[in-house]
Amino acid sequence: MSFTKILKMDLESKPLSGAAFLENGKILVKDGDYKSFLIQKGYGIKEGIFLVLSGEEALYLISEGRLRLFEGDHELTLKDATEKLIPIDPDVWIKFLIYRDLRDKGYVVCKGYGIGLNFLLYERGTYGEQPAKYLVIGVSEGKPVKIKDLIEIVRSSMYSDKELLLAVVDRRGEVVYYKLSQGFEELQSDE
Repeated sequence: MSFTKILKMDLESKPLSGAAFLENGKILVKDGDYKSFLIQKGYGIKEGIFLVLSGEEALYLISEGRLRLFEGDHELTLKDATEKLIPIDPDVWIKFLIYRDLRDKGYVVCKGYGIGLNFLLYERGTYGEQPAKYLVIGVSEGKPVKIKDLIEIVRSSMYSDKELLLAVVDRRGEVVYYKLSQGFEELQSDE
């Protein structure tokens, strides 16, 4: 049996794991096979020859035992990685909690656009075949959100033909989802 067939069988039987490197505030995947695997599963953004993972993607993969993150020669634990990423993105832990919850439910989640903690959410089995159906906005319980920002996000979701979900992370780290749709159209037209 050839090495390629063994590798293919191994990839089908268990999730692939690999390494990434924290360099200049970016999480870089350099290995071609692991990079291809991650792209196929909806992780990261290609930048030149690298795949750049978001902080929440890296934390999720570390927590699942599918990524080893290094800074220089030092391997970072989940706690170490979180502490290194918070100065880069103060909301990385909240993003991670939402990201993990959605991935664990079988969704492909990609970095969103615009302001706030947001993600594009693909219905199960549609990644790579159909556009994202949802725009997910995350908020932390007790942290104020400006209504102006929320209205802008609702407008963006309406223009992009995406349903809007509000993900609220409570003080225990649990995530509750609310669908935002009716009522905001009225706020938009009253301005």
